[in-house]
Amino acid sequence: MIFDVLRNSILVTGLVIVMMMMIECFNVSSEGKFFRRMRASRFGQVAFSALLGSIPGCVGGFAAVSLYTHGLLSFGALIAMMIASSGDEAFVMLAMMPDKAAVIFGVLFVIAIGAGLAVDALGIRGSSKTTSAPCEGHLEIHPHEAEHSHENRHPGWKRIVLLLFTAIFGAALVFGWLGEEEAAELQEAGGFNLLSEEWMYILFGVLCIGMLAVIVFASDHFVEEHLWHHIIVKHLPRIFCWTAGMLLLISAGMRWLDLESLIGGNTALMIILATLVGIIPESGPHLIFVTLYAAGLVPLPVLLASCISQDGHAALPLLAESKGAFLRAKLINCVVAAAAGFAALLLGIL
Repeated sequence: MIFDVLRNSILVTGLVIVMMMMIECFNVSSEGKFFRRMRASRFGQVAFSALLGSIPGCVGGFAAVSLYTHGLLSFGALIAMMIASSGDEAFVMLAMMPDKAAVIFGVLFVIAIGAGLAVDALGIRGSSKTTSAPCEGHLEIHPHEAEHSHENRHPGWKRIVLLLFTAIFGAALVFGWLGEEEAAELQEAGGFNLLSEEWMYILFGVLCIGMLAVIVFASDHFVEEHLWHHIIVKHLPRIFCWTAGMLLLISAGMRWLDLESLIGGNTALMIILATLVGIIPESGPHLIFVTLYAAGLVPLPVLLASCISQDGHAALPLLAESKGAFLRAKLINCVVAAAAGFAALLLGIL
C-alpha cells in the first residue's frame, strides 16, 4: 500500500508540476496576452474548463486546477470542470457502454456549463478571503522580461536539478515505471490504480522532452524566478505532501470499507450514497456505480449523481493549494449531483 501511494503521489505531483511549468513558459513567451484574453470571457473560461473535464482521465482536470490556482480560471469554471469530469471511470464507461457513455458525457457537459455560469453569476468564490482564485498573481510578468531572455545562460544547480527531475519523470512515464503493470499487481493485493490511460504517458513523455529544451535554453532569470521559485519551491512540496497524505488515508480506509455491501434496492438512498462517495478524491470507489449500472442493477439517476459529484484525482492538487476552495467546490458538486439525480428519477429516466 505504501509503495502504491508513493507511486501515485509522484505521478500526480509530476504531472501537475510539468503542466505548471508549461503554463509558466507559455504565459511569459506570450507576455501574458493569451491568458488575459481568456480571463476576459466568463463563458469562454467555463466552456474551456468543461472541455478539459470532459477529457477521459484526470489530465484535463489537473490542467484546469493548475489554471485556477494561478488565477486564470474563475471558480465557476473550476466547478464546470469538476462536474464534467468522470476521472478514470470515463474509460471504463467507454469500454463497457460506449453508446450510453457518449450521451452521459454530453449531459454532464451541458450541466457543467450551466452550473459554472450560475456560480459565477451568483458571485460565489473559492475562498472567503479573496475575490479571485487563491493563488492570484502567481503567473506574473516581471519588468524587463525581454531583457533577461538575452542574458548568458549558466548551468547552475537549480537548472541541473530541474533537468534531472524532468528527464527522470519523462523516462518513468515512457518506460512504464509509473505505469499500469505495477499498479495492477498492487490492486490485486488490495491497492488502487491511479491512471490507466497509456496515451497520457506518451503525451507527457513528449512534453517532458520539450521542457528539457526550454530549461536548457531559457535564461537564468526564467529558470530561477519563474520555474524554481514560483513552481518548485511554492507548489511541489505542498502538492506532494497533501496528495500522499490523502491517498494514504483513502487507501487505508478502502481496505476496511465495503461500499457494495452498503447498497440496497432503494434508488433514492443510492443517489444520496453515490453523491456522498463522490466527495472522495479518488478513482476507485465510483467504479461500483458504473459496474452496477452496466449490469442493470441500478438506474441512470444513480450513475448520473456519481459522475457529477466525483472527479477522480483532479481535486487532489486543489486540496493542496486551497482547502476552502476544495470544500466549497465539493459542496456545490454534491448539491448539483443530488439535484440532477432526483430530477432524473422524478422524470422517470431509468
